[in-house]
Amino acid sequence: MNTSVYITSIGKFLPGQPVGNDEIEDYLGRIGGKGSKSKRRILEQNGILYRHYAIDKDQRSLYSNAEMASYAIRNALDRSAEALEDKVGFLAAATTQGDLLVPGFASMVHAESGLPAMEAATHDGVCASGMHALKNAFLQVRSGEHKAAVACASEFPSRAFKHERFEAQAAYASQPLPFDTDFLRFMLSDGAGAAVLQDRPSAAGLSLRIEWIDNRSYANRYEACMYAGANKEGSAFGSWLDYPSVRAAADDGAMNLKQDIRLVNEMPKVGVNRFFELVEEGRVDPAAIDWMVCHYSSHFFREEIFRLLRLGGMTIPEEKWFTNLYAKGNTGAASIYIMLEELLNGGHLAPGERVLCMVPESGRFQTSYMLLTVVGSHALGQGSRPAIEERPPAAPQLDYDRTNDVQERLVRQLVQVWIDFEQRLARVPVIDKLYRRKFTLDDYKSLMENIRQQVIDGSQWIARAASYIAIEHIDLRSAFIAHARDEHRDYELLERNYAAVGGEPAAIRTGEKNIGSEALSAYLFQRASRDNPYDLIGAMWIIEGLGCRMARYWGELIRDQLRLTDEQVSFLLYHGDSDEKHFERLEAVVRHPMLTADIAARIVKTAKTTARLYLLQLEELGNA
Repeated sequence: MNTSVYITSIGKFLPGQPVGNDEIEDYLGRIGGKGSKSKRRILEQNGILYRHYAIDKDQRSLYSNAEMASYAIRNALDRSAEALEDKVGFLAAATTQGDLLVPGFASMVHAESGLPAMEAATHDGVCASGMHALKNAFLQVRSGEHKAAVACASEFPSRAFKHERFEAQAAYASQPLPFDTDFLRFMLSDGAGAAVLQDRPSAAGLSLRIEWIDNRSYANRYEACMYAGANKEGSAFGSWLDYPSVRAAADDGAMNLKQDIRLVNEMPKVGVNRFFELVEEGRVDPAAIDWMVCHYSSHFFREEIFRLLRLGGMTIPEEKWFTNLYAKGNTGAASIYIMLEELLNGGHLAPGERVLCMVPESGRFQTSYMLLTVVGSHALGQGSRPAIEERPPAAPQLDYDRTNDVQERLVRQLVQVWIDFEQRLARVPVIDKLYRRKFTLDDYKSLMENIRQQVIDGSQWIARAASYIAIEHIDLRSAFIAHARDEHRDYELLERNYAAVGGEPAAIRTGEKNIGSEALSAYLFQRASRDNPYDLIGAMWIIEGLGCRMARYWGELIRDQLRLTDEQVSFLLYHGDSDEKHFERLEAVVRHPMLTADIAARIVKTAKTTARLYLLQLEELGNA
C-alpha cells in the first residue's frame, strides 16, 4: 500500500508561566550563590526571551517528562475533529532524557496517556528524535498497518541544570562550571508536543499532508557534540557505566549534559548542505515553499543558516521563515511540534501552501527535513474563521553598518526588546480581544480616546528633545524637528475617525490621560529635558515601530471585524505607511558617528522603559 498520510491535529504542553531572562537563575539556581558570568553572552547570541520550566523556584519537579508528553497528546486529541482515543494503534515517543533509564520513554508515556493497548516505540536522541518519531508514525500509517497513530516529543532539561547538582560534584568544588555545561543551562527549556497522524484528512479545518520525511545521520564523520554520560578529556573511563560507581561518575561531571562548542558550528553547515542535496534531487523547489519551519536552537544559527544559503544561491525569503523560539524557548525534540502547533492552530496557513520543516541536530550530527502540503478548508466547525489573528513576532527592519560592532550590538538588543514587547502586547486584554476576533466598537472608541492624548504629546516631547541637542549635532536636531513636524497634526485624523464611528468629538477632546499615559508622558518629557537626549531614539524605536509593524495590521483587523471603511480607520492605515519613512531617520541616528557604547546602552534602556509604559497605557484603557 502507498496510503497518503495526514497530520490532522497537533497539541502542545508548556508548563507554568513564561520565564523571562532575568528569572532564569531564580529557577535553576546560582551555583555557589554566584550568577553565571556566561549568561548574558549566551542569551545575547540565542535571542530567546521567554521559556518554560517544569520546576518551581524551589527546584521541585511539577511534572514528569512522561506527564508532559501525555498532556500534549491529550491536547492534540481534544483538538481532533473526531473521537480517536480508541482508534489510535501506534505511539512513537521521543525525548533526550526520559524520567527513567529503563523502561523506554514510550512505555512511560503510554501509561500516563491512558490510551488503550497499542504498539509503541521509543526514540531517544536529541532534537532530531522528534522527527524520527514522526517518520515512524508516518510509515506505520502509510503502510496500512494502522489507520491512526500519535507521535510526540517531550523535554525536561531544567531539572538536570539545578545548581545543587553541580555543587555536589567534586569536579566543580573549587572551580567554575565549564562553559560546555553552563552554555546549555541558558539554551534549553521544557515542553512537549504531539501530532495525530491518519490515513485521511480531518473532516473539518485544515490538515497537513506529509509528502516525505528525510532523516540523515552524519555520525560517521563527527565525534559527539552534545552528550551526557562521559567526559571527552582527562578521564580514564569511556562511559559512566565504566566508573566504579554512579557517584564516582557524577563527581567527575560525566553525568552532565554538555555541548562541545568547538564542533557545534558544524551543525548549520550539515543542515544547509543537505538542503542543497534535496534541491538537486528534485525533492525541494525553493520557489514553491510558502513556509520554512526551522528548528534553529539559537538566533546565532539562524544568521549562519541564512548566510550559507545565500552563498549557495538558494535562499528562501526571510518573511517565509516561521519560528517561536524567542517566545517559547528551545524545547529540543519537541520544538518542531510546538512550532507546527502554532502555525496550524494559529490560523496562519491556507489550503495549497507548502511547508518545509528543517531540524538540524548537534548530538552526533543529524539533519531532518519534512515536506508538508496544507489541505482542507479554513472552515472550522460551523464555518467560523480562525480564532486567532496574532502573527509570529518580528521586529521592524533597521539598517545599520554591519562592520560597526556598536551599531550591530545596539540593533540586536533593540530587536530583542521589540520581540519581548510584541509578545507582551499580544496578552494585553484589548489586543487579545482584537486577535481573538472579539473586538467591539466600544473597544475601538476607547482605544482612540486614550491614544489621542499620547499622540498630542508626541510632537511636543520630540520638539523639546530637539532643543536640548547640542549645536555641533545640528543634523540630529534637524531630524528631531522634522519628526515633530510630521507628527504634530496626527491627532486631527484620529478625531475624524472617532467621529466617523459615532463618537462625540467633545468626549475625545476633553478626555484625560489614563494612568499608563500619564506615566509614559511624564517619562518622555523628563528624558527630553536633558542635555543631548539621544536615548529617545529608543522611545521612537518602540512608538514608530508600532506604527511601522502593527498600525496597518491592527487597522485592517478592526476594519474587517467591525465592518468599517478605510476612512474610519485611516489613522492606523496612515501610520502603517508613514512610520516606515520615519525609520529612515532612526537609521541615520544609529549610523551617526556620535554613537558610543554608553549612548547605545542608554538607548536600549529607554526602549525597554518606553515599551513597559506603553503596555501600561493599553492595560489601563479608560482608567483616568
